[in-house]
Amino acid sequence: MVVSSVRDVCRTIMPSPEDRIPIKPCHLLHLAVAVLPSIYMAYLARHPETFLLRLMLLPLIVLVTLGTFFHFIIPGEEYAAANWGMVGFAIFITAKVIDWAWRPEGMLKVGEETPGAFIKPRNKGRSDTSSDHACDSGGSPSIRQYRLLAGLYDALELLSTHRGIGWKFGVGMHVPKEHRSPERSAFLCQTLGSALRSFIVLDVCDSFIKLVPGVGSPGGGTIFRPELPIPLRYILSTAVHAASGSLFIAGFELLNNLFTLFAVGLLYNDPSSWPPVIDSPWQSDSLHAFWAKRWHQVMRETFFVYGGFIGGAIAGNIGVVFGTFIGSGLYHEFAVYTHGRGFDPQGILFFVGQAPLLILEKLWRRITGHRVQGIYGRLWVYFCIVILGQPLVDSWHRRGLGGSYIIDPRISPVRLLLIPYLRWFTEILGLRCISVLLS
Repeated sequence: MVVSSVRDVCRTIMPSPEDRIPIKPCHLLHLAVAVLPSIYMAYLARHPETFLLRLMLLPLIVLVTLGTFFHFIIPGEEYAAANWGMVGFAIFITAKVIDWAWRPEGMLKVGEETPGAFIKPRNKGRSDTSSDHACDSGGSPSIRQYRLLAGLYDALELLSTHRGIGWKFGVGMHVPKEHRSPERSAFLCQTLGSALRSFIVLDVCDSFIKLVPGVGSPGGGTIFRPELPIPLRYILSTAVHAASGSLFIAGFELLNNLFTLFAVGLLYNDPSSWPPVIDSPWQSDSLHAFWAKRWHQVMRETFFVYGGFIGGAIAGNIGVVFGTFIGSGLYHEFAVYTHGRGFDPQGILFFVGQAPLLILEKLWRRITGHRVQGIYGRLWVYFCIVILGQPLVDSWHRRGLGGSYIIDPRISPVRLLLIPYLRWFTEILGLRCISVLLS
């Protein structure tokens, strides 16, 4: 009885894919309105003495966010990636709302003791204190209007910041080294060039994956092609895995570049507030360097919310490591599962397995006195990510990731120009088997 009631509640909030509403342009307003309560939560998190109010509003805002985004679907198997992205965004925003609600002090910027109030030097004079009090307690309409606009700006900044640069929750976060010019116009030109390069890499990887039989179909297929002999089977699976990883890297870089162009070009943010999002992960020589520094840190706080904080409360630092990767696995798998593609434990096991591997690195350093690094460290990372990660990527591609639209074929330079030329060229050379593969 209880289990049935819980299932009914879950289905009310998150209907089955066949019961969802096919999304239309007019529905985009519904999705935009569903984000407004989250913005209000961010606004409250930037004001003192709002802790109880935030806790009371939390369940309602979570239900509104998930209930709205989960009620819509983009019909068609070829839009699986877009649907996963829409659900992933809702889960991501929900984690932010939980994070803003549970902190009694609110969300503080670096150097603040309460929201909006920076720590004052101890030798500050009494006259300064009284003048500050006069300004703080001013009740004129202009001051109230300024505070309202400042609070709204802070809320939008809190909503858009993911790595916590300039915020207390982001202290200790690794920030990749900036190679672009600090001068605004040159910075924007270099960012635009980086965006174009990321788009081309994304298109090349996506087009290659769609050429693989089964994997490139909307219904999905395994990267371990059973019709191929053992050596070729795993050469192909490794190539698809590498292309999938490069696709994710290029996608993150492209999105970060687009947001950077908007924030720096239109909102006049300082260029230094938008550093690169990924720091050459292929150069990692330890798993610690890969996950803590070189891979993107955009969702670090999200995974803390969904597992890291709970794990830390149960088992200290080791619990934080295990909990964070469990949260990561649940996040990735839940976004796929909610669209009727079934549950696959491989979607969680890879992430959970990274925790003991990281602990092994710490034990190695404690026993030998040396860090995991150098060429052997790099081979270790490649084994843990490229070899052990293939079942995870296979799980995603079997459920339609590779065959869904990442880049629309109508704007794909590779599929409009390169592939037709290669098909023509291979036909001239008599390489019909390759020409058929390119068709």
